[in-house]
Amino acid sequence: MPELIVPAVRLHAAWIEARDEWGVGVHQDGSGLEPFDDVESPAGFAAWVSRLVDQADPTKPLDADRVRCTHRWIVEGDRVLGAIALRHDLNDFLHRIGGHIGYSIRPSARRRGLATWALGQMLDEARGLGLDQVLIICAVDNIASARTIEHHGGVLEDIRDTERGTIRRYWITL
Repeated sequence: MPELIVPAVRLHAAWIEARDEWGVGVHQDGSGLEPFDDVESPAGFAAWVSRLVDQADPTKPLDADRVRCTHRWIVEGDRVLGAIALRHDLNDFLHRIGGHIGYSIRPSARRRGLATWALGQMLDEARGLGLDQVLIICAVDNIASARTIEHHGGVLEDIRDTERGTIRRYWITL
């Protein structure tokens, strides 16, 4: 049975296994992984996990270009299946390209309904934060993600070209 958990240092090897399935350097929506993050070394991985956890904590400082964000890993036992992130606000970049929620499922765990389940869980967290609606964005050709969003009531606002490619922009009223 899958569950959403706070990112955890104890899952370093499992996270590396999932990342390697994606491919080193491949972007994983919702993971919070930046190109400068050192996830190979135990110390670097611990620092990255700490940054992810701290992003949700209102008592911790944020970089000027960041918003509060709740990160969760989708796990089954000690296997990392994916990641999902709930951004508490939208800055200009997130409004244009990122949205409130981003998620990804490792290739071998797809087609099991995990993204649909995880998105439902994060929409509950968004309600708990007092959000009235959330913006979710996916690549125009990502039909699986579009269906996941639409399953939860996503209404297509538009399709637009951005510096990251052509995207679909959906709003979900909570």
